[in-house]
Amino acid sequence: MTSRLSDRQCAAGAAEVPFEAMGVAPPARPNILFVLADDLGWGDLGCYGSLQNDTPHLDQLAADGLRLTDAYAASPTCSPTRVALYTGRYPGRLAVGLEEPLLTRDEHHGIPPGHPTLPSLLRDSGYRTAMVGKWHCGWLPWFSPLRIGFDEFFGNIDGVADYYSHIDSTGTPDLYEGEEPVVRDGYYTELLTERAVRFIEDRAGEDPFYLQLNYTAPHFPWEAPGDRELSDQVTQAVQEKGPRGMFHFDGGSLDTYRRMIASLDDGVGQVLEALERTGARDNTIVIFASDNGGERWAFLWPFVGSKGHLEEGGIRVPFIVRWPSVLRAGTVTNEPVITMDWTATLLDAAGCTPDPDYPLDGQSLLPWLVGGVPLGERSLRWRTRSQGAVRRGRFKMVHDRRAKPLWHMDDDVPASRTKLYDLGVDGREMADVSAHHPQVCADLLREFTAMDEELLPYEQSEPLEGVAGIGLRD
Repeated sequence: MTSRLSDRQCAAGAAEVPFEAMGVAPPARPNILFVLADDLGWGDLGCYGSLQNDTPHLDQLAADGLRLTDAYAASPTCSPTRVALYTGRYPGRLAVGLEEPLLTRDEHHGIPPGHPTLPSLLRDSGYRTAMVGKWHCGWLPWFSPLRIGFDEFFGNIDGVADYYSHIDSTGTPDLYEGEEPVVRDGYYTELLTERAVRFIEDRAGEDPFYLQLNYTAPHFPWEAPGDRELSDQVTQAVQEKGPRGMFHFDGGSLDTYRRMIASLDDGVGQVLEALERTGARDNTIVIFASDNGGERWAFLWPFVGSKGHLEEGGIRVPFIVRWPSVLRAGTVTNEPVITMDWTATLLDAAGCTPDPDYPLDGQSLLPWLVGGVPLGERSLRWRTRSQGAVRRGRFKMVHDRRAKPLWHMDDDVPASRTKLYDLGVDGREMADVSAHHPQVCADLLREFTAMDEELLPYEQSEPLEGVAGIGLRD
């Protein structure tokens, strides 16, 4: 279901208008700030209809730029989406992208140092590059942000970190400066904000920069600013139970979630203020997104599914772009886009040529953003161990890869493993219209099968139940 484009109010109080390109020549070598939230639901921001969260800074960011209603993550889990962003390719082209999420800590599961990436290509063209926050694309001593093109790194290696003790899912301290462990006191969201602001201030007036700011908020454990006692309890639980303690199934609340997002929003506001203060605002592409759909406390209406699933709630994410010198403020679009498109777009905007030996799977959106060149009808594709999906236009096919068909409300009616939805009228993916459009369904299934055969095969072993935060119970 696409959002109506005429009735939503932006933060400044004026109604959003459908996106139209301004048609101005983009400046050469813009700065890039890509802010990635962790497990943020599609409806968790005020500008996306939140009923619970107060997000004035992110709402203002949307009011100052372009809000996308049909933006998708490359995967419904975190590490594959990050692999897709940095490489510009389907996660399944690399072994590291096959784990959902990444758990294996060995020399075979990570982004290889020799693989061209968004940061390496930008760095080689003269950009100063930095990652602040969550990495989760391979463990030391084999992999790190510094080995794929980032000049600087301050953050955590694992996919989850306690907000005060900064331990990972095994109970090990997980905070690094470069590749050296460090100890810092403070709430993790605030520490990442401080480091991002410092990077922007230090780069003022110098060569263009690319800052990848990966917050862990609002990912579990459910700890808001000031919850040090709760952090102590979670830390003890991790030390006693391992990852089960970090999943924090006995914790959290809507109010805790609200306060975690408020801290995230405040942090983004401080980083945006640093751009303003240093004079970098107009020539900086700012992107804000989530790595996948929301988890337990997220607001996902009107979608079904959540993190870990290829229904809309698991892959459609909030996505905002601001580029004051190029993009008109207060605009909105329902053009379907996916993570890899932004890798291609940012490289295009920076004047970088992708490595032909590692062709990108995304499409540069720059001609559309700058000159209004239509993107044309194209297909977006996803693959997980248990599902496959293809969206083309208003139609989306979801295929169950498991041997047994999905449960069905009517036991007398066999459930099909392949369903077709018309997202133009059915964003909740309730009405299977495959019988009404059999050729469309068959075409999209063939597209998925072709992609599936092109990518690396999944190993036969099943991942640990509940690693995405779903299903693991004591």
